Amino acid sequence: MFLGEYTHTIDEKGRLTVPARFRQLLEADGGYVTRGLDGNLTVMRRVVFENMRRNLETQSVTNPKVRDLARLLFGQAELQKPDGSGRILIPQFLRDEFQLNGEVALVGIGHSFEIWPLARWSGKKQALTKLHEDGAQFADIPLIANES
Repeated sequence: MFLGEYTHTIDEKGRLTVPARFRQLLEADGGYVTRGLDGNLTVMRRVVFENMRRNLETQSVTNPKVRDLARLLFGQAELQKPDGSGRILIPQFLRDEFQLNGEVALVGIGHSFEIWPLARWSGKKQALTKLHEDGAQFADIPLIANES
């Protein structure tokens, strides 16, 4: 599981050193780098990405939302595997679009991790802090199954 928050640097060649804890989850099969849904990139283990692809393929292709989501997630995805130094390549077109250069935030969200420009992550983190002050808005999201 991807957990924690880290600050790392994307070098001039677009390589990002992945934290050791994250790297362990990517070493066997690699991971897909793709657009996130909040102005960030998302990196998913291959098995998670392919499961998402299979689930989306069960939806009707006549639904424009399904087609648009497929374009967003799959049209700009690239499979990456950490090199001998534990780095993955962030494609130039994604670096340009998301203004990723220099220091970035890597945020584990369980099934994947996100890559954020530091300034954008700082803003998101402040918004999350405000949300945390009123946890009632999350009341309808089941987190823990009833154990019998």
